[in-house]
Amino acid sequence: MFSLTILGSGSAGNCSLIATSQCRLLVDAGFSGRQIAHRLESVGVRPESLDGILITHEHADHIAGLEVFCRRFCVPVYSNPLTAETLRRGKLAECPNWNLFATGAAFSVKDIEIQSFYVPHDAVDPTAFVFTADGGSIGFLTDLGYAPKLALERIREVDTLVVETNHDERLLQEDHRRPWSVKQRILSRHGHLSNEAAAKLVSSVAGHRLRRVVLGHLSRDCNRSDLALGTMQRFGVLGIELFCAEQNNVSPTFAVSGPAPSMIHQEINPIRCQSDNDHRAQGTFNFDWHVS
Repeated sequence: MFSLTILGSGSAGNCSLIATSQCRLLVDAGFSGRQIAHRLESVGVRPESLDGILITHEHADHIAGLEVFCRRFCVPVYSNPLTAETLRRGKLAECPNWNLFATGAAFSVKDIEIQSFYVPHDAVDPTAFVFTADGGSIGFLTDLGYAPKLALERIREVDTLVVETNHDERLLQEDHRRPWSVKQRILSRHGHLSNEAAAKLVSSVAGHRLRRVVLGHLSRDCNRSDLALGTMQRFGVLGIELFCAEQNNVSPTFAVSGPAPSMIHQEINPIRCQSDNDHRAQGTFNFDWHVS
């Protein structure tokens, strides 16, 4: 069974499990290593059985537990080169098992096909994903200021969509704890999607394939689940299963099925390195160099 479980999502941490009978992948590792292990075990998954962790970008609420978790359980890490370079300037410099993909490339890990694509956010090279397996597809679209045309095209054929609903604009504007500069960053085209922006996005791609939308990355201060869900309904997102992920609770495990889009892919080879004359090649890179 192809499935999605949100281990937790919000402004203080994000981590999700995508699984088939053959493969288990995490998307981000934004909780402590101990908390990630605990949440995995609560859904019957041993941490050491994971086949990889995919990193969307380098912000702390997406990588907080990565170093400890990888050191303890020796799980491979998948990211694009710029994100890896940024992370390896800190404690992750000693992590040996990096697998690099070019943003925009498609690859596979066991029986899960993965399409990566760029999204606008204030990170070095933020990435979103579409996962395809067993006749179903999952779009993973979080941490972006707006959805460019390419992102919309990538998620148009998914069966289940995880989308950011970070803030209610009125609550953000009224929040006294955030300075105006922070509010401007959040509202910018490289910030975060509001409830309304996410609802417009979903309504623009909803068609015969989309069956479920999971709302994620809600701000603990500037949003509420009832506001996020209500905005979806107000913008005509009806006849689709809606679920709002929570920061402190693991979601149900969602079974994903449906016609899968065709996808040209290349399996990441953990032995071969990227060719110097082909910037699109993929592989595991040897980081025996120093970042200046």
